Amino acid sequence: MEKITLDDIKNIIETKDGVLLYFTGKNCNVCHSLKPKIASMFEQKFPKIEQYFFDAHEDRDISAHFGVFSVPTILVFLGGREFAREGRAVSLLALEERLSRPYSLLFED
Repeated sequence: MEKITLDDIKNIIETKDGVLLYFTGKNCNVCHSLKPKIASMFEQKFPKIEQYFFDAHEDRDISAHFGVFSVPTILVFLGGREFAREGRAVSLLALEERLSRPYSLLFED
């Protein structure tokens, strides 16, 4: 798989209805234990939101563009706009509750 560039991710955010960006770090144990939980929650509860995972140190241009200076950081874009930003102490339940209603309105069958 090719490395996603900043221009790629900007285009994805502009053209997709829902996008999750998850920023992690190599030496961040919290990041690594949270990542599968986030991925699973989004696959089960918010399957139409596309997921992208980045190492904040390796993908510095993307991290800097989105103002990510600590890990883990989760950004959720709905309709091309940043809707949610969570960092460090992430509550999965709070994030799920925050996204449920707008997700159902945006992706109503």
